Amino acid sequence: MTNQADIAALLGSRICHDLISPIGAIGNGVELLMMEGGTPSPELTLIAESVASATARIRFFRVAFGLTDGDQRIGRAELTKTLSDYSQGGRVSIEWDIPGNVLRREAKLAFLAIQCCETALAYGGRISVTLEDEKWQVDVSAERLRIDPDHWATLSKPAGELTPAQVHFALFPAALSQQNRRLRAEMTETTIKLNF
Repeated sequence: MTNQADIAALLGSRICHDLISPIGAIGNGVELLMMEGGTPSPELTLIAESVASATARIRFFRVAFGLTDGDQRIGRAELTKTLSDYSQGGRVSIEWDIPGNVLRREAKLAFLAIQCCETALAYGGRISVTLEDEKWQVDVSAERLRIDPDHWATLSKPAGELTPAQVHFALFPAALSQQNRRLRAEMTETTIKLNF
């Protein structure tokens, strides 16, 4: 594999794979400590919440950044649980309005689109993902958006300077190109619509 997008996906898969086991072991240890009876200490509760958050993020990153193989599919239950856990306690709600299983490579596109949209939702909001006639749509609504035009411009031209927190703006167009899909984006002061 020499394709840069494939190498990035291999790296994403490797990191997620190597981290999920030790974090799962910590979670199991915390569960055992909480089963000892009595009210859990604030410290133990904080550790449990942190483990749950880390696990949810790794599962999300596995879909967004991981390798996608051929016609491998991913189930609706796994996707909705991943998104629910990922957004738990945050200011952004994510709705996966798609029945049934989807191709993992297409779920990857949707998750990368979600990450791009999240960057505009500094004040909170709602993201909805739908699929109709093989066309994906990601809709964002909020009372107020914070859109950095330079980041969004990278979706249609080669990426300029990006920080690690903005890497999805480089990966999303690369994944779209790999799947021969074109992005159409519409933005207002309170909405974003992405179609691909």
